[in-house]
Amino acid sequence: MKTNRNIEIKARLHSPEEQSGLALALADGPAEVLHQVDTFFNVRSGRLKLREFAGGSGELISYHRPDSRLPTCSNYSIYPAASPGLLKTLLEDTLGVLGVVRKTRRLLLHGQTRIHLDDVESLGHYLELEVVLTPQQTEEEGAAIAQQLMTALHVRNDDLLDRAYIDLLTMP
Repeated sequence: MKTNRNIEIKARLHSPEEQSGLALALADGPAEVLHQVDTFFNVRSGRLKLREFAGGSGELISYHRPDSRLPTCSNYSIYPAASPGLLKTLLEDTLGVLGVVRKTRRLLLHGQTRIHLDDVESLGHYLELEVVLTPQQTEEEGAAIAQQLMTALHVRNDDLLDRAYIDLLTMP
């Protein structure tokens, strides 16, 4: 399975309507609305989640990303799951469930960057930027792209998060 790399940031939207409007104006096309349920499993290293989509499909995602408020490299692999319910039962029985994140995501594309406008159940409104790196690109180049978009989207330093949604839901 191929490992991919991207540079990520995650931030609270301090002004959801304004920042969503800015993101929509930057986008290469209309938003794709996705209803996602992410079940996280207990693992020794990194994170493992099964993402289920409203249409019945899913994908198993393994990723390693340091907890940081700065634009940070994430290494990830995605495995399509035609029968996510069966896979979820198997993983629950084997690994145990850490927690579940439910969200509605508006996915926008801007060049090589995925812009996620997330409404996360029990948490609120968030923004994720994922600058998908080409094999030749350095992490520094991706971080520079993320910084430019953060400025354009009015992301403040105190809006940035150093953890995943699952951590916000399961940690005090």
